[in-house]
Amino acid sequence: MRSSTSTPGTAARAAGPTVRRGSRRVLAAALGGLLAVTVVGCAKAGTAGTTAADAGGSGGSGSSGAPVKVGLVYSKTGPLAAYGKQYLEGFKAGLDYATKGTGAVAGHRIEIAEQDDAGDPAKAVSAAKDLIGKGHKILAGSTASGVALQVGPIAAQNKVLFISGPAATDKVTGLNKYTFRSGRQSYQDIRAAASFIGDAKGKKVTVLAQDNAFGQGNVAAVKAVLGGQGATVESVLAPPSATDLTPFATQAKSAKPDLLYVAWAGETASALWTSLSQQDVFAATRVVTGLDLAASYPLFGPAAEKISFLNHYFDGAAGTEAEKAMTAAVGKAGSKSDIFTPDGFTAAQMVVHAIEANKGSADDTDALVKALEGWSFDGVKGKLTVRAEDHALLQPMFQVKLTGTGADAKPTVEKTLAADQVAPPVTPIAG
Repeated sequence: MRSSTSTPGTAARAAGPTVRRGSRRVLAAALGGLLAVTVVGCAKAGTAGTTAADAGGSGGSGSSGAPVKVGLVYSKTGPLAAYGKQYLEGFKAGLDYATKGTGAVAGHRIEIAEQDDAGDPAKAVSAAKDLIGKGHKILAGSTASGVALQVGPIAAQNKVLFISGPAATDKVTGLNKYTFRSGRQSYQDIRAAASFIGDAKGKKVTVLAQDNAFGQGNVAAVKAVLGGQGATVESVLAPPSATDLTPFATQAKSAKPDLLYVAWAGETASALWTSLSQQDVFAATRVVTGLDLAASYPLFGPAAEKISFLNHYFDGAAGTEAEKAMTAAVGKAGSKSDIFTPDGFTAAQMVVHAIEANKGSADDTDALVKALEGWSFDGVKGKLTVRAEDHALLQPMFQVKLTGTGADAKPTVEKTLAADQVAPPVTPIAG
């Protein structure tokens, strides 16, 4: 989703824009829905750099062959810039980790070129074409779902490897032979949300969202997952421009659902949670949403402890060796891991593995694809698997509790949901 409320939805944005209030800058992120040719996997299980970086950064020490060009097309600026920053920091940390600090594979330095799409699909397509024209055989990035859905076809047309990032839309999975993803998708968000109500048969679920592609995608995803399990799914959709959200909070309460799933992106997030509290919605039903980046925690206000959160990742959620390495590397660079830092880290692991499997070369894109299909490895969140049939990234998700308010709000994992519990159905690869 962008989604579950971290970003679910079949056309979800990965997050919301930055909010300015006085001199404070708070990111109001996706606080809702924040919700194939069948090929036998021939890549054996691996770890893509299980030893933490120990050799002088990613300067390519000891590299002797021609460099491998990798293009990153992501939101360096624009409404999703905070997510793009996390992705880039994670990618750098993951590259250092997977190459054991050399920045090179089999004597070939990995050369990174960054392009800012500002969340604009047209800019992303232009950037992708420019990078391809300059000889880049591997592209990664895509903070926003709309961007991923435009870059993926360009990759297929030009037979280059594309690894999408935080973009949550389910449509990336199975998009084409050359498109993969390094983050979770909306279906996994929704399955995590479904875990809060157990047997969905006979239950009533209401989706409270904005009437745009992000919100509509979340409604579609909830209908597909929970509706498919026997729940009755309805929606309350608000215009994205709406600032008075009381009527929509009232509608959601009046629906009397067993579960209210909130998929919300944008600067009105704080107002939404205030409206839900004022209408006493939390006393009437169970409210589930996605826990987004750390800067968004204060937006929940006093409602925080009343919400059931699904979560893709937060700093410290997993306790894995890869997470420790990522946290250390990002911290050394003066930052802190957040919700989409692992997406960059994982992308770097995938890039390095594909190049390693081809002895330091990226010239044969079909061979890069073959190397990734079916590959299982130790990632930040635990064991990850690139499903061969459609390139979905199978991974664990989390049920999370947020305690405290404002700057004191802290998340803790209540339950880790195994990868198979939240796995999306196989989507045949389109082309």
